[in-house]
Amino acid sequence: MTDFVLVHGAWHGAWCWRKIVPPLWAAGHRAFAVTLTGLGERAHLLSNAITLATHIADVANLIEAEELQQAILVGHSYGGIVITGVADRLAARLRHLVYVDAVVPRPGECWSSTHAPDVQAARRAAIAANGGTLPAPDPAVFGLAGADHAWVARRQTPQPGGVYDAVLAFDAATVQALPRSFIDCTAPALPTIAAARTRVRSEPGWNIVEIATGHDAMISAPQPLLAALLALA
Repeated sequence: MTDFVLVHGAWHGAWCWRKIVPPLWAAGHRAFAVTLTGLGERAHLLSNAITLATHIADVANLIEAEELQQAILVGHSYGGIVITGVADRLAARLRHLVYVDAVVPRPGECWSSTHAPDVQAARRAAIAANGGTLPAPDPAVFGLAGADHAWVARRQTPQPGGVYDAVLAFDAATVQALPRSFIDCTAPALPTIAAARTRVRSEPGWNIVEIATGHDAMISAPQPLLAALLALA
């Protein structure tokens, strides 16, 4: 039996893992999907006081509360910077890090660091214009259509803006000592993840799995993603 901790990306919540959690349990494992403060069913807690440290604590506290050992920690998109911060704090409790089309930060970087200047400017302007929150995009940018598009459009909530330029300080050696996998969602490839795709192919120690789907693989291609996760168990 393996414990999986699933961390969603921006604008999402634990709900986005709906096609992944039951099959993991059915396969004999345990799966814990975290909802970060201010998002999903915790949207009522949205405030300008939320920081990257808040979201790291959300995940670390679940690991502590459930007394998990040797867990596989999975982060989607923005969740990549969150799980990196958790790994820096709780490396001894983790067995593997999985970055699902996710941010792969270096020490001293922010979620915004690898975005193109025009993306940075647009997002900072949107945060300023929306009371410190970043409105959710059209799910079409994640390669979603039809019922999946409609479902995500209904469920997305604004992202706490305070996490966009929040610097993550961590010990690279501690994080890199853990086995790491990167799930590369290639069709269509989300431009804001381009830097991460390059990094994992230029640095040693990465297991790379390509899935021909859009950014929200847990929704648009749950079976290939599930297979990749089970292969690590």
